[in-house]
Amino acid sequence: MALEALIDRCKNNEAKAQGELYQLYSAKLFSVCLKYSRNYTEAQDNLQDAFITIFKTIGQFKHKGSFEGWLKRVTVNTVLQKYRKQRVFDLVNEQQIEAEDVVVEDTSVPLDFLLKIIQELPDRYRLVFNLYAMDGYSHNEIAEMLNISAGTSKSNLARARMILKTKITAYNNNSSAEGY
Repeated sequence: MALEALIDRCKNNEAKAQGELYQLYSAKLFSVCLKYSRNYTEAQDNLQDAFITIFKTIGQFKHKGSFEGWLKRVTVNTVLQKYRKQRVFDLVNEQQIEAEDVVVEDTSVPLDFLLKIIQELPDRYRLVFNLYAMDGYSHNEIAEMLNISAGTSKSNLARARMILKTKITAYNNNSSAEGY
């Protein structure tokens, strides 16, 4: 019940309520932004943009479904909109690469290294990889969200997986060489 009251106060543009909402959800939404951003600084900018959008559109939330889910959806869409404006998807050749599953044999890769190499992916690959592998969207949903074809989504995912596999293999080879 307290969350509903806080949301209603935010709908009335109460600055104190907006601050409370920010404190309540900024850490979770920052992790979403970090996943879709190139680096920490860009994630901070994306979080700021997401909260601006959230406060502008909070009146659209009708207390049906998960508020946290709505916040995450608004955040992801805000970040994706930024990339759509940058037109990061224009250079994609739709010749499909076989969508093979990438198997990593050694799963002892540190989480910070994984986050770093995901952030280093080209924008179009990083966004598709996160939407598909991390957030569970289908290629058709990704295609609609990013204004690309499902084939382009599949191709971008396959390329992202190949890049990640190469970097993880190199990391594992360097780690095992240092162990001797």
